[in-house]
Amino acid sequence: AGSTGENVAARAVQGGLSAVIVESGLVGGDCSHWACIPSKALLRPPEALRAAQQVDGARQAVAGKVDAKAVQARRDTWADHDDQGQAEWLASVPVDLVRGHARVSGTRQVSVTGTDGQSTTLTARHAVAVCTGSEPAVPDVDGFDQVQPWTSREATTASEIPRRLVVLGGGVAASEMASAYSDLGSNVTIIERGPRLLGRFEPFAGDGLADSFTDRGIDVRTTTSVTAAERDEHGTVTVHLDAGGTVTGDQLLVAAGRAPRTRDLGLDTVGLTDGDWLDVDDTCLVTAVDGDWLYAAGDVNHRALLTHMGKYQARACGDVIAQRARGNVETPPYSRYTATADHTAVPQVVFTDPQVAMVGRTEEQARATGRPVHVVEHDLGSVAGAALHADGYSGHAKLVLDPDRRVVIGACFLGPEIGELLHTATVAIIGEVTIDRLWHAVPSFPTMSEVWLRLLEEYGL
Repeated sequence: AGSTGENVAARAVQGGLSAVIVESGLVGGDCSHWACIPSKALLRPPEALRAAQQVDGARQAVAGKVDAKAVQARRDTWADHDDQGQAEWLASVPVDLVRGHARVSGTRQVSVTGTDGQSTTLTARHAVAVCTGSEPAVPDVDGFDQVQPWTSREATTASEIPRRLVVLGGGVAASEMASAYSDLGSNVTIIERGPRLLGRFEPFAGDGLADSFTDRGIDVRTTTSVTAAERDEHGTVTVHLDAGGTVTGDQLLVAAGRAPRTRDLGLDTVGLTDGDWLDVDDTCLVTAVDGDWLYAAGDVNHRALLTHMGKYQARACGDVIAQRARGNVETPPYSRYTATADHTAVPQVVFTDPQVAMVGRTEEQARATGRPVHVVEHDLGSVAGAALHADGYSGHAKLVLDPDRRVVIGACFLGPEIGELLHTATVAIIGEVTIDRLWHAVPSFPTMSEVWLRLLEEYGL
C-alpha cells in the first residue's frame, strides 16, 4: 500500500474491477513516511532561508540560522506515521485493505498472515501485483553490524541532529541528507567511491554540487571507499578509508543504493528467486511467470526507482489489468497502457541547494548509442530571470539533441530552485517536439525559462 500499490488498485477499480491491498506496515509506504515527504520537509526551510539571504533588500531582514527543532516539528506534521487518512482514502475508492503479511502461494493466490496471527487465502480472478518497493542496501563492510549506521529511514526521521555526520554514498539520498544536515547544524563529511557526486547525472551537475558543498563547509571525499568502521564506548564512529586515514563522526549514514523488497513473499512458489528484482515488460507483467497474471510495479522491478515513476507504472499496470480482464489485450507502443517513458524520459530532481534536475539521456549515454549527438549549454546566471531571482545566481543548463530528428533527447539543469524547469524538458522529450517548433514556445520575460531561448540560439536557430 505504498503510492505504487495504491495507484494500481485505484486504476483497476476505475476500470471496473474490485481490488484488495495487503499491507504489513503503513499505508502510504516509504514515500509518505520515510522518504520523499519527510526529506523534502527537512530540505525546504534552509532553502527558503538561503533564498532570502541571496537577495539584497531581503537579506537585511533575515537574522540567525535555521531553527532545527522547528524544522523537525514541521517535518513531523507531514510525516507523523499515522496512516488513518490514507486508509480512509483507500476505502473511498473503494479498495479493500487487509493488514498483514502476504505471500504468493500459487497461481493467482496470496496467503495472508494477519496482525491477529490468523491466516487466510485470497484468490484473484485476474491478477496479482507486487508493489513492495525497495529498501536501503547496506554494504558488507567490516564493523557495520557493530556501528549500526543510519539508513535514509533514520536520517529522515531522527529527532536529534548529530554534531558530526559521516555520509557514505554520493547519490541522490546521500547528497540530499548531506545538504539537509549541514544546514541543520552538523559538520558533514560525504564519502563517494566514484569520481564525483551524482555519478548518473551530467558531470557538471555533480562537480557543481560538490563545489557548493565545499563552500558551505561540507567535506567532500570522492574516489574514496570505506573499508571498516567501529564505534567506541563514547559513541564516536571511526570510518577507515581505502587510501589510508580515518574520518570520525557521531553518526554514520549509509546511502549507497537500494535492494528489492522481495524476500519472504513466496515468489519461489512460482519459479522466481527470493530476494531478486522482478523483470517486467512495458505493461509491468512479470516476464518469467507463465499465465499472464503476475505484475510488478514500482521500485521492485528496478526500471526507475522514483516515486513518480512508480505511480506512472502503476497507472499503466492497473489500466492494462482492467483492459485484459475485458479481453482487450492490445497494448500498442506509447499507449497509456505501457510504461514506455521508463526508457526515454525519466525526470528527476535532486532537492539539494543548488538543485539538480535531469530528464532523458546524458551526453555520454546518448553517444554510447552510436547515433549522432549535438550538445548545447548555457550559463543560467546570465539569464535575466535567474539574475533577478538571486544576486550572483550560479547555474548551468545543458541539452542533448538528436540532430537527425531535430529533437531533444536529454536535459540537465543546475541551480537554485530550478526543479520547476524540468517538466518543460520532459514534455519536449516525450512529445518529440522538434526544435523548430520549440522556437515558437516563447518563454515569458523575465523568467528562468528564458534559458530555453538561449539554448536554441546556441544551437543556431
